Amino acid sequence: MRIYDIAFYAAGFFIFGVFGVSLKISSSIILFITALLAVLFLFGGFYKNSKRLFWLATLCLAIVAGAFYFDFRDFNREESAKIVFNEKIDFQGLVIKDPKRGEWQDLIIKLLPPYSGNISVKLQLYPSFKYGDLVDFSGKIEKPPVDEYADYLKKENISGTAAFLKAELVAENRGSKIKSILFSLKNKTIANLRKVLPAESTAFMSGIILGERAEFSKELKTAMANSGTTHLVALSGYNISVIGVAIGVMFGYFLSRRWTFILSVLIIFIFVLMTGAEASVVRAAVMGSILLLAKQVGRIYSFRNAIALAAFFMVLENPRILNFDVGFQLSFAALLGLVYLVPAIEKFFRLNKEKDFFGVKENFLSSFSAQLAVAPMLISYFGNFSLIAVISNVLILTFIPVTMALGFILAGLGFVSYYFSLVFGWFVNLFLAYELFIIKFFGGLNILKINFSGAVLFFIYYAALIGFVIWANRKKEA
Repeated sequence: MRIYDIAFYAAGFFIFGVFGVSLKISSSIILFITALLAVLFLFGGFYKNSKRLFWLATLCLAIVAGAFYFDFRDFNREESAKIVFNEKIDFQGLVIKDPKRGEWQDLIIKLLPPYSGNISVKLQLYPSFKYGDLVDFSGKIEKPPVDEYADYLKKENISGTAAFLKAELVAENRGSKIKSILFSLKNKTIANLRKVLPAESTAFMSGIILGERAEFSKELKTAMANSGTTHLVALSGYNISVIGVAIGVMFGYFLSRRWTFILSVLIIFIFVLMTGAEASVVRAAVMGSILLLAKQVGRIYSFRNAIALAAFFMVLENPRILNFDVGFQLSFAALLGLVYLVPAIEKFFRLNKEKDFFGVKENFLSSFSAQLAVAPMLISYFGNFSLIAVISNVLILTFIPVTMALGFILAGLGFVSYYFSLVFGWFVNLFLAYELFIIKFFGGLNILKINFSGAVLFFIYYAALIGFVIWANRKKEA
């Protein structure tokens, strides 16, 4: 077996082991399944005299390794956290992430000795705290209940929660200097947009270029959910992948393939810098870059290994994202849809990619394929899936790359001249007004909604998609 096949199957089996434990399958059952698979591969290897099957039997050990790794990381996290729960205590902590602000401010606090671990703290908007602040607290830390929210907190390496404690600033700038600069740049960028754009346009622009949603109204959130456009303001691999393809189409009209790839990746990593290089955004940038790399080299086989190894290293860094991170799951599903479904649909319908007015066909195929790939997950997590999402996305995605570029220019002008940015902001708002109109219009159409549930239906759905991809490719070859 070649080295890239060994790497692919080892990563896949390791991820399978992690996933099994995250579903709370007992270790004994996982060991039994592993042994059964190994025996089947060995039997097949002797029967067909296949070295490949012998290798697969050996690589089954990676399943056990993944299962034990998940338990080890969980045990290590719990042992390292030293927190007194449900008692009023005085403690000191460091703000380790840029606070989220809406009706209140949410802080992620790293506890300092004699305590240790991370907690989530909800406070009133004032006094306002920022990344790197050292704060004295007084109050109770609650242990999260055993539910989905607790799983989410564990995934974020948070061991406790607290609300509306007495808080007093002790010192500033105790965090990373680089992160402080990046968070400050992000907040000043939003402030520049706020000076020259209407409130709703500011919120939407902040969302698509920085992933910031604190200022979104409930009505806008609902409209985006109903129109299937929430991904535009969530810096996930799903979002960056779709936008990355659109950016590539735009640059592809006047630049070589190589420079299109380089500039597209560069724009993706501008996202990372502008949002403070948070782990979730870095993962999203990796996913988006993998997609662009796959399109650049034009080899799905290379993509297979790239995405498997990317998933392996992400799971290695945080094994809980596999089952408890919706963004991670949507990222991979959408990316697989973009890479495998798009060419299958093109082959099946014999579409001509050369005649593509402003990339409309490319955006339609990308959006449609990604929507097909994530539909069951969206239904499962959010209750329904609307077929009109494809229409709303096609009407918006064509303009999103331009809007994003204009947004960065507008934010930059704000650092130079308020009056220049004010005039330029009027022009930029034409795009934003159009996109918000589409979101609200389609968000208000309560039609073509699908609801279904059940593991069997999920299996049938994805089996049908895989079958279509295989059939379309074989039909083309024939």
